[in-house]
Amino acid sequence: MRLDKFLKNARLIKRRTIAKEACESGNIFLNDKQAKAGAEVKEGDTIRIVFGQRELRGEIMEIIENPRKEDADRMFRPD
Repeated sequence: MRLDKFLKNARLIKRRTIAKEACESGNIFLNDKQAKAGAEVKEGDTIRIVFGQRELRGEIMEIIENPRKEDADRMFRPD
């Protein structure tokens, strides 16, 4: 699954276009490397999201193509 789509489906970022812009501006890191929006993610990868002074780190637990609202918690585990 694409990184921008995962961020939206896991409800870490509200819209996919915002996720894409965050990747382009260098605020998203996948396995400690700056990531592009089209990067493929898999279970076990780590994500770091930087928004101003705040930072969110965590691990991809499960990839669900069409998650419901209650499934989003199973997709990402923050550190």
